[in-house]
Amino acid sequence: MHKLWASTYKELLLLSRDIGGVAILFVMPLVLIITVTLIQDSTFKTVSDTNIPIILVNNDKGDVSKTIEEGLETANAFKIISDKTEAQAKELVYKGTYQLAIVIPENLSVDLERKVNQNVSSIIAKFMMEETSEEDLVEIPKKEVRLYFDPATQQSFKSSVKNGIDKMVSQIETESIYKAFQKQITDDPSEAIFETENYITFKEVLAKKGDQVLLPNSVQHNVPAWTLFAIFFIIVPLSINIVKEKSQGTFVRLRTNPVSYTTVLAGKTLVYLVVCIIQFILMLLVGIFVFPEIGLPTLDVSGRLPLLLLVTIFTGLAAIGLGLLLGTIATTQEQSAPFGATLVVILAALGGVWVPVFIMPEIMQILSNISPMNWGLNAYLDIFLRHTSLVEILPELGLLFLFFIATTLIAIIYNEKKHAV
Repeated sequence: MHKLWASTYKELLLLSRDIGGVAILFVMPLVLIITVTLIQDSTFKTVSDTNIPIILVNNDKGDVSKTIEEGLETANAFKIISDKTEAQAKELVYKGTYQLAIVIPENLSVDLERKVNQNVSSIIAKFMMEETSEEDLVEIPKKEVRLYFDPATQQSFKSSVKNGIDKMVSQIETESIYKAFQKQITDDPSEAIFETENYITFKEVLAKKGDQVLLPNSVQHNVPAWTLFAIFFIIVPLSINIVKEKSQGTFVRLRTNPVSYTTVLAGKTLVYLVVCIIQFILMLLVGIFVFPEIGLPTLDVSGRLPLLLLVTIFTGLAAIGLGLLLGTIATTQEQSAPFGATLVVILAALGGVWVPVFIMPEIMQILSNISPMNWGLNAYLDIFLRHTSLVEILPELGLLFLFFIATTLIAIIYNEKKHAV
């Protein structure tokens, strides 16, 4: 026990002498989580919380274009600008001034009514076994609503807008057909023969815990995600310290004492595990106290703190094990520092810290299962969003602990073989 305490005390001294390194370990993650959460917050909000300025060029001025304009306004997602020509709109959108321009063609309302009446008259004529009139044989050219998108616009936004406008146009056409049939069948315009409301509707059934609706927000995703990134980033200073000991002769002096390499690694593990826990606590404090002050949702940790702390401990152990292995194998700081930083970025990308795993290509979804960040993130999200118990997160905790044991054992065996006489 005395040897373990001496090794731990040595690590504390090393860490306390590197003020810049300690500041990076604690300050960098805090700046990162605040910046990223502010940027991503809008992606977690509902459409009604956003208001994107778009250009609407209405060359029709009829009932159809009026319905489209009203639909865009009632969606509360867009701020409509309607004082531009098509050429001006195209130029402004392609320059990136606006995300979207919608151009409604001329005579859209009139030609749609003519086309619908033509189709309805043709159907009724065939049904009544009458001759088709010459007017019904006149070809009416198709109309197209042109959409101009900023080249930098994401595909998901394009698809959302296209689907929304397509739904509006389809509903307008359906209602026009019903009205045309009604005119042909009855002379009384007030008599409603057809129902124009949708028969099939969609209803989202939200997950609940008691009476509380469980809705994810940017804070619940970013706090655990960037806490993981910060925790795993300790592999860089940890591996560098191990390499320093080897290059400066400290490790040689340690080997002259009756201290095993396992004890040396245990001391490092204890110190850096405390660092991981402090990082986690700072992240929680930012989520609880700082985020509400800058307009972000408050992080709710009520009743979850023990499980969150448990996940942090096992995640920290996994990160420490990786750092111990890297520092043991590396021979220079030029090897450990860039390789460690790059490895953290790769594990974060695979683990779903930046991009959710479910939207990755299939091969990347398979590879994500080997990232310890993915195990830790799943455990955090289970606690934050799915309100699971200890039993449900045991598989992730087991994987993280096995990862720590495996990497530490490999480091010890590698060191013993390398220094065997």
